[in-house]
Amino acid sequence: MRRLAVFLIALQFFLAACGRLDPPEASGELVVGIHDDPVFFQKESAEEGASGIEYDLATAFADEIGVRVRFVLAESHLELLKLLRSGKVHFVAAAPMAPGAADLRYSAPLRESVQVIVQHVDSIPIDTPEDLAGHQVEILPDAPELPALRKMQPATSFTVAEVAVADELALLKRVAERQSDLAAVDRAHFDVAANFYPDLDLAMELPGKVSYAWAFRPEDAALLDRAEAFIARIRGDGTLVRLEDRYFGHIKRVGPNNMAQFLELMQTRMPHYRAEFHQAQLLTGIDWRLLAALAYQESNWDPLATSRTGVRGMMMLTEDTADRMRVGNRLDPRQSIRAGARYLADLIEMMPAEAQEPDRTWLALAAYNLGPGHFNGAKAIAKGLNRDPASWYDMKKVLPLLARPEYYVRLKAGRARGGEAVIMVENIRNFYDVLSRFEKPYVPVVKPPS
Repeated sequence: MRRLAVFLIALQFFLAACGRLDPPEASGELVVGIHDDPVFFQKESAEEGASGIEYDLATAFADEIGVRVRFVLAESHLELLKLLRSGKVHFVAAAPMAPGAADLRYSAPLRESVQVIVQHVDSIPIDTPEDLAGHQVEILPDAPELPALRKMQPATSFTVAEVAVADELALLKRVAERQSDLAAVDRAHFDVAANFYPDLDLAMELPGKVSYAWAFRPEDAALLDRAEAFIARIRGDGTLVRLEDRYFGHIKRVGPNNMAQFLELMQTRMPHYRAEFHQAQLLTGIDWRLLAALAYQESNWDPLATSRTGVRGMMMLTEDTADRMRVGNRLDPRQSIRAGARYLADLIEMMPAEAQEPDRTWLALAAYNLGPGHFNGAKAIAKGLNRDPASWYDMKKVLPLLARPEYYVRLKAGRARGGEAVIMVENIRNFYDVLSRFEKPYVPVVKPPS
């Protein structure tokens, strides 16, 4: 019997080992566990590829160690940890650090965020822990906010409910739609959600912070060491801060009132022009939702808009630009949308050859606002300041200098409101994020040959 028991235990270990992944160097593949998350990772669909800061980070790490990357999605963080502990993934990305987990090892934190309680903007204000008495706070199952809430409970009689919804945005949507009273998330998720649901309001901060890192098994110490070296490098050379700016630098630009107006007009005004934006995408290859975001920033989707400087129409074209794009009537939304899209496409082509997406598009949007002459002047200033004219992160620091005489007196194009161009681009990024969440990509239907 004893021999049989030993045999069965050995067999269990053998079967468990058979299910474990080979090291990335042996298989040529780095397998990363991740949760579809509005802040960190958006999964691939039939129309669009995967994206998000963790997608970029894990892909760059795989490139650095010379292997390809494959992402494994799970419904929750708990499921991800099961995959990690069973050896089905090499590490888990965007893992909230849990100091008491003895069977896990974490990389250095890649992002930190305060924890907050969120309420509806029309609710009675909650400013202190005592104000929570009698309320229920919703969280995701096993959320990192749970320990902080538990510490507060003995002194204040409130309840905590774990709600099995898809993610933090779904949790906060419940608050925005008055289906729940309060929710606890981290500030990063609140900032993203506030762009989709402007009726959300911060109630109070919870004590402590949540740190997000990469989680490994103790036996994968060599891979963790390589990850630590990678993280140290991207911190040191500025890669991490640039990625953070790419994904989060624009989030807080649009106030709740302006976003509420945008969401209303997205339902009432924008649908009248959706087909025209689709056609503009066919002409230029530019995502129709980005063109719609640009049109909203320019005119609030008003085809008759006119500014004090003489720019007119849905895409607010100047006379010179309209003539160059052969527009007969700037107030005709069809002509305006198509011309604005072609003009933006031309500007994207004019950007520095080394500019990569999405920076290339953000730079072109700034040129759309300023005009090519002023934008070229800003590129000259950037070079003089050892800033990269192919980087939006650098150029949005340079563009406001176009309004300062010590810079613009040396430029052929003269003074410009470069700071306004930065605000315009960041607003468009916000509107594009929202449209991308609520509106589907346009995929033309190809008719089979008859």
